[in-house]
This record gives sequence, C-alpha cells and structure tokens, in this order.
Amino acid sequence: MLAAEAADPTAGNPAAVLDAALPEPAERATPVTTDVALVAVFAAFITVCAIIPGIPTGTGVPVTLQTFGVVLAGLVLGWRRGALAVLLYLAVGLAGVPVFSGGTGGLAVLAGPSVGYLVGFPLAAALAGLLAGAARKATGAARYLVLVASGLTATALTIHPLGIAGIVARTDLTAGEAFAAGSVFFPGDTVKNLLAAAVALAVFASYPDLLRRRR
Repeated sequence: MLAAEAADPTAGNPAAVLDAALPEPAERATPVTTDVALVAVFAAFITVCAIIPGIPTGTGVPVTLQTFGVVLAGLVLGWRRGALAVLLYLAVGLAGVPVFSGGTGGLAVLAGPSVGYLVGFPLAAALAGLLAGAARKATGAARYLVLVASGLTATALTIHPLGIAGIVARTDLTAGEAFAAGSVFFPGDTVKNLLAAAVALAVFASYPDLLRRRR
C-alpha cells in the first residue's frame, strides 16, 4: 500500500486529485488579459477626452483633449498597445457610437474636415510609444524630456500634417489657408504633450513594468 502511494502521490488525497485534474495555470493568458484591459481602458479614456466640449476654431475641427488621450496612450502603453487603443476607439466611433468630438459617430465623419486628424491618431500613438521606449534608460528630468519629445515629434509628423491634408481635401481652403487654420492647434497641443508626459511619468513611477515591458 505504501509503495502504491509513493508511486501515486494523489492516492488518498482528494485535494491532490483535484489539483492533478485541473489544467496548469495559463501563464501566457495573464499578459494578454492585461493588454486587452489596458487597451480597453485607454480607448474609453480617449472617448472621455473627445466628448468633453471643445473650443470652436472656424474650420469644423474644434480644439479638444483627444490629442492628449492619444499621445498618453502611446507613451504609457507602448507603440502596439497604444495604437490598438486608438484603433478600438475609432472602430467604435465609425460603427456609429457618438464618441467623436461633438458627440458624432458613424462613417459620415470620414467626409468631414476632421478625417485627417482621425487617420493620424493611431499613427501618433504608435510613434509616440516607439520613441518613448528611450525613456527606459533615462532618469529624472531626462526621462520627462524624452517623453515630451516623443509626444511632440509624433504629433508633428502625423496628426498635424494629416489633419491639414484632410482640411484641404474636405474644404475649399488652399494648402496655405489650411496650414494657417491647422496652426491654431499647435500651442494647445504643445501644452497637451507637456501634460501627457507628466502624467505618463507619474504612471511609470507607480507601475514601472509599463515602462520596462513595452509592447
């Protein structure tokens, strides 16, 4: 009898039998679950930033906090998850849920002057997240400056040029007039990038794995 129990450690032990019958914990599922949760949370956060009433500019594209949410998603989540959060937000809006600026939604927004900015959002999140990876090797004020530079570079290379191109394509403005119209967003976006970097720095202080393990 003792030999049989030695050969089978679950013999006479109901708890051991139950443990043996259960599958091993899915260790790989935990990061995936975390990623999905983070993407969903930031998509919802961008939605909140978008539906807060914006400041009219006369171009049909108001000044909102969307850029802040988009850049923050990239800085905190990394290039892949940041872009996925923005793409989820866009998918929900294009499906008809009124999550875009001004409480709009649906495919009709693609015919409006804001289309270029919407196209630029996931690209900005991805680029900001990619560049922010350099913050892992920086400390103190240098880390903050890396985050600020990442956000500013991302918006300057994606959101602003694509947004101005969208204004040209969807309005009667010339390229010069569209640039002048789009330039009203520059000061505000600079402030939003400074704020996004500060918030990201605070998040990393509390959750350093978000900076160490970029995805």
